[in-house]
Amino acid sequence: MRTFGSVLVRGLLVGLFAGLLAGTFAYVMGEPHIDSAIAIEEAAGAAHTHDAGGQAVPAEAEEEPLVSRTGQRAGLFLATSLYGVSLGGIFAVGFALFRRRLRTGSDSYAALGVAAAGFVGIVLVPFVKYPPNPPAVGDPETITKRTVTYLLTVVIGLLAVWAGVAASRWAQRFGPAQWIRLGVGAAAFLATVVVAYLILPSINEVPGSFPATLLWQFRLASLGTQSVLWLLLGLGFAAVIDRRTPVSQSEVVAA
Repeated sequence: MRTFGSVLVRGLLVGLFAGLLAGTFAYVMGEPHIDSAIAIEEAAGAAHTHDAGGQAVPAEAEEEPLVSRTGQRAGLFLATSLYGVSLGGIFAVGFALFRRRLRTGSDSYAALGVAAAGFVGIVLVPFVKYPPNPPAVGDPETITKRTVTYLLTVVIGLLAVWAGVAASRWAQRFGPAQWIRLGVGAAAFLATVVVAYLILPSINEVPGSFPATLLWQFRLASLGTQSVLWLLLGLGFAAVIDRRTPVSQSEVVAA
């Protein structure tokens, strides 16, 4: 029987692998759009200076970024790897603690289910309400507000997933028909999300002059990066966990 520590280590390794591949996807699919967005921002700033009759600022006098674009590209893999390791550790701990509550005899199916639920609650629900914008878009003075509302949406997304699962199990009393359980669960999930969307403030700081195509290319690349991360996390964890070696609750407590 596997110990809690071995499951945690496997989760960390799977998270590292998923983070590296997600970083590769982000580098290939997302970085070109970030470069384009930065170029648009710089062009707009130059045009504003020209229209205002200002004199050109020498290149050496311009404010240099704290981290160059080359450094940012290299740091992308570090960031996604650390995020993947952290997420893999949390995933492993949550799986070990709540495995007995998951009504399936297969640990692999349970891992895939947890990954799907996490993706919907942590990624998809916030994405629909507050899709990400390129670094060149947005008011720096509202970053605190945007961060708080985004984190609140993540919490609401997880609560919505929990509400859907709880409602689906509650619906079992009306009969064994699976479509009833799925319908009730989906209704509870959607009701929670819709009410939250109506209550949460709308934030739209994208200027009308910013190309819509570039904006959505960046957003879809961001969603794709998260999709790759969660897909590999679920598949990888399912591959290293099987029904024959469950983690006992006593081992979790002892750890």
